[in-house]
Amino acid sequence: MRERAYQHIQAHISSGRLKAGSAISELLLAKELNSSRTPIREAIGQLVAEGLLEQLPTGTTLVVQLQRQDMIELYELREALEIYVIEKVATTRLHAADRERLQKFIDEVMVLRKELETSGNSALNDEQMNRFLASDFAFHSMLMSMAHNSRIQKVLNEMRLLVRIFSIHRRGHEAPLLAKIHAQHQQVLDAVVQQNPEAAKRVLSEHIRTSLQERLEDFDHWRREQSFRDSLPSFLEESSRL
Repeated sequence: MRERAYQHIQAHISSGRLKAGSAISELLLAKELNSSRTPIREAIGQLVAEGLLEQLPTGTTLVVQLQRQDMIELYELREALEIYVIEKVATTRLHAADRERLQKFIDEVMVLRKELETSGNSALNDEQMNRFLASDFAFHSMLMSMAHNSRIQKVLNEMRLLVRIFSIHRRGHEAPLLAKIHAQHQQVLDAVVQQNPEAAKRVLSEHIRTSLQERLEDFDHWRREQSFRDSLPSFLEESSRL
C-alpha cells in the first residue's frame, strides 16, 4: 500500500493536479486510496527524502517550489548523466524496432508544429503541450533505458518529475522552437543509428541547454507577472488616496 500511495502522489504531481506550493492532505489521500494514513505518511516521507515534497516546521507538507538556481542545477546534472548514457548507447547497434519507436516520438513534434501552424495560434495550447511533454519524455526515457543502468534511470526520472513541477510556469511552445527541438531529436537519433557517439553527445548537449534556456525564460516571465500582480494592491491603495 505504501508503494501504491507513493505512485498515487507522484501521479498527482506529474499531472499538475498537485501544483508547486500545494499542501498535502494525508486524510484526503487516505480517502482517495481507501487506506489508513500510515502508508500515506510513509510515502510522503519518501517523497520528502527525494526532494519532491517539503515539510515545514508547522508540520505542513507542501509540493516543493523550485527556484531559478534549482533548475540550473537540475539541468547540469541531467546533461552530465544523459551525455554519459548516450555515449554508451551510440556505440551499439540500434535495433530496427527501437529506431521505429524513437522516430514516432520525434514525428509527434512535427505533427504538433503543423497543427499549430494551421490553427492560427501563436503557441501550443495546454492539451498540445501535454502531448509534447509526453512524446519528449518518451524519447529521452527510451534512449536512457538502452544503457541498462537502472540507477541512472531512477535519478533521471526523479529529476524529470521535479522539472515537471517547474513546468507549471511554462508557456506553450511556438513553431520555431518546435522546429528546433524536432531537428535536434532527429540529429540525436541519426547519430545513434550511425554509431557516432561524439555527434550524439554534441547534439544532445546542445538540446539540453536549449531546453534549460527556454525554462529559465519561462520562469523569468512568470516571476515578472507575479511581481506585477503582487504590486497591484499597493498601487490601487495608493490611487484610492489621491
